Amino acid sequence: MIWLAIVASVSAAVTAPAAAQERSAVKQGFELAAKSNKKILLFRPAVRVGAQSTGGLFEPNAEWTEQAKANIEAALHQFQESLGNEVVAAPEAYGDDARNLHEHMALFAAVSQSVIEYQFFVGNRLPTKKRDNKTQVFDWSLGKGVAGLPGAADADYGLFIYNRDAYGSTGRKVLQVFAAMGGVSVTSGEHVGYAGLVDLKTGELLWLNADAAMGGDVREKDGSEKRVRQLLEDFPGSDIPKAVAE
Repeated sequence: MIWLAIVASVSAAVTAPAAAQERSAVKQGFELAAKSNKKILLFRPAVRVGAQSTGGLFEPNAEWTEQAKANIEAALHQFQESLGNEVVAAPEAYGDDARNLHEHMALFAAVSQSVIEYQFFVGNRLPTKKRDNKTQVFDWSLGKGVAGLPGAADADYGLFIYNRDAYGSTGRKVLQVFAAMGGVSVTSGEHVGYAGLVDLKTGELLWLNADAAMGGDVREKDGSEKRVRQLLEDFPGSDIPKAVAE
């Protein structure tokens, strides 16, 4: 059968992501109390939304992405006062500044994914990320180049947010059904979100909330509010309540 052949070829390259036993962490010794007079620079979130093809490829959708950007930025504005300290939007970046910011957003996403794989998932934890083979050591950095980002000179910390959603196409959903019939696990859809607080002087990652299986449909207003609430859960000094589970 055609679909069984597709399942056989795709399943060889598809593996279910490792379940993260932890989702957030704070650098040892870091504290940020509410009303501490620290300034947090909020960089415009990196948002990508599209479809997941039958073979699992990401197919960007410009309309969904623009809607999600507007929804997420509106939700961030809604929760901004609950973060405990002064939050200011980073200035618009152009030319070399824009390229530099784009590169650091990509770096933040790559570091966050590494944290999920090699620190949050206990079974994969790197030897350098644990003390006495037991205690977690949260020590990650984006490098001192963050000091050159637009607005960084006038703030203490930078808040980076990365969001990527791939909604399963009809073909992908059909493949998932046929794969299940053959005893093969194939996921349909990808919903990844990272939020991180970075020291703008040193580049050290001070707090991270990262999850490869987030809730909330960012194409909808309510869904974006849920997503942002999840991203900002446990933010140092904030009073944001946890999202209600679906």
